[in-house]
Amino acid sequence: MTMTQTPSCEKPKLQTPKSHFLEEARDSTNPYAIYTRSVLVDGKEILTDPEGYLLDMDAWSEGFARAQAEREGLVLTEAHWEVIRFIREYYEQHGVQAQVRDMIRHFSKTWGAERGNNRHLHDMFPMGGPQKQGNRVAGIRKTKGEH
Repeated sequence: MTMTQTPSCEKPKLQTPKSHFLEEARDSTNPYAIYTRSVLVDGKEILTDPEGYLLDMDAWSEGFARAQAEREGLVLTEAHWEVIRFIREYYEQHGVQAQVRDMIRHFSKTWGAERGNNRHLHDMFPMGGPQKQGNRVAGIRKTKGEH
């Protein structure tokens, strides 16, 4: 091997995915707080945190819900939309995220005990249940204390 040749065992440089950051979060104690992702909705980039939670809750739309669900491999049915609407209405009325027990109480009355239960709601939202995945798709922030 001559001096100009590079060894074949050299690792190729990996491309870092395009990320955005929030200038005000640069000094955050959470090193991941500055990174964001985006979802394309009607030709417009909507920013989320790395997990998919909306940064600007006013940017939520049904288009965002469809795009975020698609990103997570979730096919939205009418039942999903009922849960999404419940999550959003609950947040608007109470100013906090609905707890799963509140969802179970509501959907048990609406759908009956067979479908309005914890197992069914978690089957509908397999990536974290209705409180995590449901909140992400509904454009509601991460539940306080959630990691």
